[in-house]
Amino acid sequence: MDTNALKKFAQSARNLLIDQVTARLNMVLAEGAAARREHPKAIAKLEVAANNNRAHVIEQAAYTWFNRFTALRFMDVTGLSNPRVVSPADGATRPEILAEAMAGNLPDRVRPEIAEYLNGTRPAHDGQAQAYRLLLIHACNEWHGAMPYMFERADMLDRAEDYTELLMPDDLLSPDSILARLREVMTEAACQDVEIIGWLYQFYISEKKDQVFAGLKKNQKITAENIPAATQLFTPHWIVRYLVENSLGRLWLLNRPQSKLAAKMDYYIAPEEPETDFLKINRPEDIRICDPACGSGHMLTYAFDLLYEIYAEEGHDAAEIPGLILQHNLTGIEIDDRAGALAAFALSMKAAARLGRRRFLRMEAKPDIVVLQDVRFTPAEMQDVAAVVGKDLFTDELRETLGQFEQAKNFGSLIVPKLRDPAEALRVVEARGFGSDLLLKEVRARVVAVLRMAEALSPKYHVVVANPPYKLRSDLNGVLAGFLDKSYPISKTDLFASFIERSIRLALSTGYNGLVTMESWMFLSSYEGLRKEILTRHSILGITHMPYLGKGGTSMGISFGTDAKIIQTFQQKNIVATFNCVRYFETDSQMVPTEFPVNNERLTVRGAREFMNIPGAPIAYWVEDQLLTLFREQKQFSEEFDAKQGIATGENERFLRQWHEVSFGNLDVRQIGYDSFDGKVKWYPYSKGGEARRWYGNHFLVVDWLNNGADIKNFKDGNGKLRSRPQNLDFQFKEAVTWSLTSSSSIPLCARFRPTGFVFDVNGMSAFPKSRGVRSSYSTALLNSYVPQRALTFINPTMAFQSGDISRIPLPSVNKKEVDLAPAEKCICLSKSDWDAYETSWDFTALPLLSPEHRDETLANTYANLRSHWQGRTDEMQRLEEENNRIFIDAYGLADELTPEVPIEEITLTCNPAYRYGVKGTEEERETRLREDTVAEFLHYAVGCMFGRYSLDAPGLILANQGEGIEEYLARVPQPSFAPDRDNVIPVLDADWFADDIVTRARDFLRVTFGEAKFRENLAFVEAALGKDLRRWFTKDFFDYHVRRYKKRPIYWMFSSPKGSFNALIYMHRYRPDTVSVVLNQYVREFIHKLEVERARLEKLAVDPAATPAQQTKAQKETATVIKQIAELTEWERETVYPMAQQKIAIDLDNGVKRNYPLFAGALKPIKGLEAADD
Repeated sequence: MDTNALKKFAQSARNLLIDQVTARLNMVLAEGAAARREHPKAIAKLEVAANNNRAHVIEQAAYTWFNRFTALRFMDVTGLSNPRVVSPADGATRPEILAEAMAGNLPDRVRPEIAEYLNGTRPAHDGQAQAYRLLLIHACNEWHGAMPYMFERADMLDRAEDYTELLMPDDLLSPDSILARLREVMTEAACQDVEIIGWLYQFYISEKKDQVFAGLKKNQKITAENIPAATQLFTPHWIVRYLVENSLGRLWLLNRPQSKLAAKMDYYIAPEEPETDFLKINRPEDIRICDPACGSGHMLTYAFDLLYEIYAEEGHDAAEIPGLILQHNLTGIEIDDRAGALAAFALSMKAAARLGRRRFLRMEAKPDIVVLQDVRFTPAEMQDVAAVVGKDLFTDELRETLGQFEQAKNFGSLIVPKLRDPAEALRVVEARGFGSDLLLKEVRARVVAVLRMAEALSPKYHVVVANPPYKLRSDLNGVLAGFLDKSYPISKTDLFASFIERSIRLALSTGYNGLVTMESWMFLSSYEGLRKEILTRHSILGITHMPYLGKGGTSMGISFGTDAKIIQTFQQKNIVATFNCVRYFETDSQMVPTEFPVNNERLTVRGAREFMNIPGAPIAYWVEDQLLTLFREQKQFSEEFDAKQGIATGENERFLRQWHEVSFGNLDVRQIGYDSFDGKVKWYPYSKGGEARRWYGNHFLVVDWLNNGADIKNFKDGNGKLRSRPQNLDFQFKEAVTWSLTSSSSIPLCARFRPTGFVFDVNGMSAFPKSRGVRSSYSTALLNSYVPQRALTFINPTMAFQSGDISRIPLPSVNKKEVDLAPAEKCICLSKSDWDAYETSWDFTALPLLSPEHRDETLANTYANLRSHWQGRTDEMQRLEEENNRIFIDAYGLADELTPEVPIEEITLTCNPAYRYGVKGTEEERETRLREDTVAEFLHYAVGCMFGRYSLDAPGLILANQGEGIEEYLARVPQPSFAPDRDNVIPVLDADWFADDIVTRARDFLRVTFGEAKFRENLAFVEAALGKDLRRWFTKDFFDYHVRRYKKRPIYWMFSSPKGSFNALIYMHRYRPDTVSVVLNQYVREFIHKLEVERARLEKLAVDPAATPAQQTKAQKETATVIKQIAELTEWERETVYPMAQQKIAIDLDNGVKRNYPLFAGALKPIKGLEAADD
């Protein structure tokens, strides 16, 4: 089945139908419309509905006709329709029902207007189209008896008030009509299984789902009416089979050991040991199966198939089996009317496929799909209820139950009826009559509706299977969130978790639950209570885990991990479960496992209660026995270290900056401790996680902690509620080990030593030794060693490590003072040296490429020396990390079980290309990239020297405070070997129009640093590494490179005309209110003058008789270009730069680039993503 084609069609069909239904609505409601005369009651009802909610009327009519069209097409293809309704006969073009009517073969009981439209006696713009509309309505009415949920009659007593047919789309017969497109995707091959209906429905509502998710980003909670769109997810067929075969199939095989059913169940995993505690089944009719979130019925349709085999095996007549299954075995519960109708239709099609058309039409049994509805009773109506049910039945339990369904569309199957036996109450109420008392009859109807829903939600099922909705509590509307808090305290974090708990309650004792949900319940601390409830009171019989592996996705084709689980609602002693893992690369092109269970390293059989030995009880089914012993016997990390979350500012955009954005003099990076903290400057280092890097680094951010963070600590909203979370303040500014919240799949945890002087963030979680004699270098060494890293993959395989996860790591049983920390401390030093070798560190002093240690007469040889040095450092780091691993493996007593090797790509030094670029490409490709980046860093540093941020003659930052200029530079570097630009403007043009042109200055820098003798050779090396000449790199690549490197907060700003004819850089920290005037007068206007001179020269050359024809032609083309440049720059100068220069705009570096840069909109080159919200 081509699901991509189905998705494309369904999404376009929705938009097409909405447009056509809208057009019909406008037409029938127009003043003087024929529909007003012909259908006055329907029009009146339509007007009321449209005035109340026009969009809902259109949406409802559109999906009604979409569902009907798809159902009719499916029945055409499968031979149930005779004649075919939306499909032509073989070799024809018109729908068969229309072709037959045109030939005089009108169906029985059709409206007489059809013949009149076809023979022309009834006037119409398009008689065939009008006749076909009536034939379609007739066909829908004919199917009403067999499938009332899909085909409501439009010609019954209420036809005069029904407006659905009025809103049927007009274009149904053209080659581009909705039906023509439908036939293209719903081919005979695609309609081999009724699951196509479910796929189409999911894709039809996918755009609505996208809208709901977009609303979540704006803090718009999911309302009850949007829950279906937000949570519908069609289940792949192989997962459905796994769930049904290992619940229903397992139950039957336990009751009929001699059954041959197992041979037909490809995803069934037989129990390892004989079982004695199971529900006893005497006959197939006794089995009750429920899907409490049935959607379009995929679980139920496969259960139908398996039940058919069970009945057949028991010797039942094939003609009886479909009716018996629908009558006795299957119940679906749903909140979405559309999905419920499709589920019922899907089951009907299963029955029809077994029976054929005639027997199907005679079948009395109907699918038991219970679509929950909101039902409310006023206090006065409760008195009527007492009269309806009788005083003997009107108990407190019944009263409570009648009030539980006021939010049925919101709470769905999570409602647990208070009434213990609603079936008996229903029997009594239905047996009572009320004569002509219409009021009591209406109340009785609502009571019956509630009791039928309550009866469906009673714990009577042998098997419960579901793919329940997935949605975090924080995204839900307040009413539903409050309901979860009260009714599902151990599983309230996400709807799916609450459904796990509810499904267990819905089954009989020793019954089976088969559920596919997100994997997070298996590992995250927020689901610990649910896990322990399942592990201690129920039995996990099997789990098929489908983890998320990043870009590869999952075997379900979605971007989060899932699992399919079989749970028995009874605690069997000594029961073992089969755990298996299916990853995307272990499936075929249709995302179906290439074998099952997949025979990989995670396939295991073990008792689920073993997980109780792991702190937090994660379902870490692939844990080695040795680690399980450590979890059971060793102390936890939390016993010797405090793992803490840091502060939440409440608004990062207000309180955080990249360190390079602010004045360095207003930033304290002295690694002060809390005891010596004075809070007099504004900005302090801020730890917030970051990229995968071990040992040291990720020091990018600073936080406004002026006056000891007073503004953050008192940051409140308009209602006086504290927006920030200033927690664990006693731990701020202390030495610690820190790590990033999320990690890569190749490096589970990246722990970094953090010196004193930092404020840390909720995402910069940190751990602190409880004993004074223990340094954070020990905890850094421990967390970066193999055993804790391995342990974390079991504690939380989602790779999002909270402080609670770190706290559960088992500690080695050795004296910490006896552990050799020398390798780890050397790793920290090497990592710090690597971090500080780049401009993005506030401790950067000089470019390694210019270090005397590596210098040679040519740049090529110098780079080769530096590259050799980097490789040596990488190799040394690898040796040290492996030595650290060996030390801790020995400390854990696992020397015979584990090896200390660390792959080269996990050595997290920026100078290591295997880490920096990954190992997917070739080594040669990585070396080429490293050489290019190193040369780019050299040129970027050169620009820093041009502006005076750095100097070849003094280490570290020179000019890094707001408003500093050449005077301050010369005070610190009196005799520079390479002088900075005096006016803070460096032109970046297509030629050397100015003496301080950036390419000219870059060449000068190369001469100063590597000498004149080898200048040409060195320049060639630079341009070869870049893959282009210097001017092209500076004009096309430099600014984008700078923006990327400085995380969209550039310190060098590019003045740029609209079409890029003029470009010039300035240094943000040297900006003064007259800087724009300098750009205007000394560069823009001067450049325009130079272009005017050039134009005159070219115009003269173009007519110079001494010039060759080629020279003249070239001069003419260049003249045209220069004229356009002059026009562009003249307008830009007049409309933008001159008015801006007049304003003498002042900036405040404390406001950051995000607020300062837009002050010069129109003059500065736009930065894509600058306006995006800060993380």
